[in-house]
Amino acid sequence: MAIVFRSSPLLWTRVAAMVFACVAFSVALYGAALPHGTGDWCIFCWSFSFAGTLLVVLVELCDVQGRVPVSWKNFPITFACYASLLCLSASIIFPLYFLKGYSDRSEKVNCRIVSTVFSCLATLAYLSEVSLSKARPGEVSGYMATAPGLLKVCETFVACIIFVFISDPISYNQNAATKWCLAVYCICFILSAGIIVLCVAEWTGCLPFPFARFLSTYALLAVAMYLSATIVWPIYKFDEKHGGISHRPNNCGSMLGLCPWDKLLAIAVLSALNFILYLADLIYSARLVFVTV
Repeated sequence: MAIVFRSSPLLWTRVAAMVFACVAFSVALYGAALPHGTGDWCIFCWSFSFAGTLLVVLVELCDVQGRVPVSWKNFPITFACYASLLCLSASIIFPLYFLKGYSDRSEKVNCRIVSTVFSCLATLAYLSEVSLSKARPGEVSGYMATAPGLLKVCETFVACIIFVFISDPISYNQNAATKWCLAVYCICFILSAGIIVLCVAEWTGCLPFPFARFLSTYALLAVAMYLSATIVWPIYKFDEKHGGISHRPNNCGSMLGLCPWDKLLAIAVLSALNFILYLADLIYSARLVFVTV
């Protein structure tokens, strides 16, 4: 199997992202003295991004894109988008949990600072890869390289963060309204993830209905559902008339990371963010149907 080396800005961007992610988790494992739990998540973000990018680079260097069982027009940019979001989350969570409150300059703290810096660099590198790989006007590319495809990745990632916050501690079993919000998050996540799998596996042609019309119909449904969750969640979590807590508890200031009330607020903000993402998705998907069909 011959190795084909084609130097390009995209290749060097991937190499840079791979190196930055490798340094981030290597330094963290070497001397950051991370506890289990949140530290494990950050290590996973960096190591998973490194391993996936290494796989993409090796496949392209060996020129075996046609032998892999996925669409190579869709897989690399999908992975790069997820990797950028993973590294971004680690860049926010890591200093919040492991640098906040530390004023000394011990080896442990220095290693944590280095990991944070290289995590931020990895995030920028992956964002650059997404920018270089995304479809240009008039260019033929896979669905995941278009704006609606990239929005699907962001929607599923935001939903995953919501699932983490809503389940630790469990905050959705207050009443039927908050359970409806959980149903919205689950249904939209499953459908968006299913669309990503169909595109990456090139199974969209197996559907018994036009894929483009399905996308616009689903986007409209998701916008309506997320609009309801964006309205309902704050009412039942922050309005005292409905059993909510309107003010941040005093003990939240002394907690490491996010306290339960902070997580409720984060869910409200992320719900609004996903509503905006689905609204943008609807606009792009509608253009895809009514302009090109």
